[in-house]
Amino acid sequence: MDPAPASRSRRALAVGTALTLVGCTVGPNYLRPPTSEAAAWHEPLGSALTDAPTDRDRLASWWRQLGDPLLDDLVARAVAGNLDLRAARERVLAAGAHRDAAEAALYPTLRAKLVLSPKKPPSSSSKQATGLEALWTLDAFGALRRGVEASLDDLGASEEDLHDALVGLAAELVQSYVDLRGLQARIAIAEQNLEAQSQTAELAHWRSAAGLTTVLDVERADANAAQTRSQLPGLRAQVEEAENRIAILVGEVPGSLAALLEAPGPIPSAPAEIAVGVPAEALLQRPDVRRAERQLAAETARVGVAKAAAYPSISLSGAIGTRAISPAPVASLSAAAASEFAQVIFDHGAIKARIRAQKAVRAESLARFQQTTLSALEEVEDGIAAFGGEQDRRVLLAEAADSAGRAALLSRDRYASGLVDFQVVLDAERSLYSLQDELVASEQLVASDLVRLYQSLGGGWSTEAT
Repeated sequence: MDPAPASRSRRALAVGTALTLVGCTVGPNYLRPPTSEAAAWHEPLGSALTDAPTDRDRLASWWRQLGDPLLDDLVARAVAGNLDLRAARERVLAAGAHRDAAEAALYPTLRAKLVLSPKKPPSSSSKQATGLEALWTLDAFGALRRGVEASLDDLGASEEDLHDALVGLAAELVQSYVDLRGLQARIAIAEQNLEAQSQTAELAHWRSAAGLTTVLDVERADANAAQTRSQLPGLRAQVEEAENRIAILVGEVPGSLAALLEAPGPIPSAPAEIAVGVPAEALLQRPDVRRAERQLAAETARVGVAKAAAYPSISLSGAIGTRAISPAPVASLSAAAASEFAQVIFDHGAIKARIRAQKAVRAESLARFQQTTLSALEEVEDGIAAFGGEQDRRVLLAEAADSAGRAALLSRDRYASGLVDFQVVLDAERSLYSLQDELVASEQLVASDLVRLYQSLGGGWSTEAT
């Protein structure tokens, strides 16, 4: 066996390793762009809101602060069974595989080789030869390393996409649950008012039969009760829609949770204190902002990949193999090594065009990142304003509904005594039903605004959940 070829191959590998270690990396290094958030929220914090630092563990499972075990169970089932979430997890796995493939390109490729000849050569006793081939593309200018950077950032963006899906899933499920409880409360209010209006109609019928009033009062009373009764079918249909939506979110067929959800329950109420932190915290927590940053970092690395194409490429190859020689079945071992240097001389400006294109893609990603941060801040500001404003409105509606309830009772008593016209009773009952229904809708809106606020803060995900 001649040791010279093997010795040359080892030297070539050593040279390649040295070039890789000392090689430069072209293209810009990623630096996080500055963001334009203020030191504090513009909207004044009231109604249990505080700028205390957010607790990430509490924010990751914010719905638990609503104190509803059934809701906690539904969210857990959704995280385990939601199909959109499963798809997002698979995208993370795919991005991880692409990252592994990019990292593998940094190392030599070794393959076995078996050559079969259609007929035996005259000087050989065998129709076959075997061997091993190695190929190594040296990353002298960092194209492969920039590719690994890009694939790592792509993986990070996929992970943040999964986190964003978790945030959206939790918010949508809690919102659907709030809608369900709100609709059930509105049905209860309608049924309660219908019962009172039916009693008023019976009173009108009795007074008409006694000759104390006209048929007009009877018709008005019957119409009022019928109008309230007409609200029930639509509300019950919306209840079924909410139940079906919740079932889909947990990954089950529509109607499968009807028995679990049919018993009315209270509309979830806000906790006594809600920490919203400061704007910088929200930007660091929100998965959509984090995803946009990782996408920007990936496109920054790809600028280096495009630039590296303008520099020489260096490849090392080697082979070692055996073949049988005639007439005795004795194997011969041979080895060979080669180096290849390639440089683009003229390509009609294709490389420069690709560099310009990638710089434009990076600039687009930067603009998208900046817009995402602004939208995130806007959503939190809007959430703070809506939550505080609706809580104030709910207090006023509760006072108005109490007054309307007393007015309705008083008007019915005075009508029974013949002291007021039926129109007074009719107006009082309509006002009462309207205000009670509006109060329930306001309570539902407060809970919805709370969901929206937690979502805007990036609540609903943690690394453990993924």
